[in-house]
Amino acid sequence: MRNVIFAINITMDGCCDHTKVIAKYFTRLMGDVDLQVFGRKTYQLMVPYWPEVAKNPSETKADREFAEAFDSVNKLVFSRSLDSVEDRNTRIVRTNLHDEIVKLKQEPGRNILVGGVDVSSQLMELGLVDEYRFVVSPVIVGEGRRLLEGVSLPERLQLKLVESNVFK
Repeated sequence: MRNVIFAINITMDGCCDHTKVIAKYFTRLMGDVDLQVFGRKTYQLMVPYWPEVAKNPSETKADREFAEAFDSVNKLVFSRSLDSVEDRNTRIVRTNLHDEIVKLKQEPGRNILVGGVDVSSQLMELGLVDEYRFVVSPVIVGEGRRLLEGVSLPERLQLKLVESNVFK
């Protein structure tokens, strides 16, 4: 069975911050997954940005490597308003989130990576996230979307720290 991995960059005050990507970490993580799941907002933040980085030789090597890894993995976008997608390996899903993820978890393949806030929050509420990976930046921004804001968990999550790494 495939695991659903929720990975996100957050600040010390719990704000989700997509500007502080630890490229090497997320590039390695992409090697463990064969599907990324997003909502429309996160998808539109990531595409076409990362596919363009992959093509730009003036970007850093680490950013290009992440961009190439990101671009090569299949993507699923849950959206009621998105009419089309810009990249070759993405499909839009309008069906029930719970049913689609349960079905995907049972299919053969590597893990499923979930990013962003909205779809991830819904998956947490549904109890469908198997693993949490928080990349915490030592900054306080004081504004922005906060992790788990407005989320109503059916029960308290008892997480177990499996590993921690310190990045420069």
